[in-house]
Amino acid sequence: MSKVVEIRWHGRGGQGAKTASLLLADAAFNTGMYVQGFPEYGPERMGAPITAYNRLSDEPITVHCNIYEPDYVVVVDESLIDSVNVTAGLKESGGIVINTSKTPEEISKKLDGYKGKIYTIDAKTISVDCLGRYFPNTPMLAAIVKVSGIMPIDDFIADMEGSYKHKFASKPQVIEGNMNALKRSVEEVKGL
Repeated sequence: MSKVVEIRWHGRGGQGAKTASLLLADAAFNTGMYVQGFPEYGPERMGAPITAYNRLSDEPITVHCNIYEPDYVVVVDESLIDSVNVTAGLKESGGIVINTSKTPEEISKKLDGYKGKIYTIDAKTISVDCLGRYFPNTPMLAAIVKVSGIMPIDDFIADMEGSYKHKFASKPQVIEGNMNALKRSVEEVKGL
């Protein structure tokens, strides 16, 4: 990667979009990249729309502002498509990844004529199957890494396993569930 890759996350408070952006920054940093991962704060509360950002590069990053023309957008909650312009500034050379059970063709009708790549993943089903509860950030994190190609999938999976082992040392079932969700998500992204 010889340029900065910029990613904008759209989610709702409590769904883990901010956490996913920070986990992506950590994983990219651990593979030798220069990174930024930050949320845009406002009157957030559980269920309110939130935005988070990533910048990733193999060279130092000198820009420190929000991202207005992202290469990729991640939509953690499909309902945001109806109330937030999730494709605003999105480069057609990049793509959008949406948490939905719909196909990319079905969801394209709701994206105001966006002409770039559209990817979908059913993060709800994956997280419920693998974790027993609805935590969409883990599947969405794996999906954006797969779609963007910002780092080798094997490096990403290995780094996340180390992160989960550290964070959930006393809960091995959580580690296994998250790892299963990551691996399954990489395989189930539609639109590739």
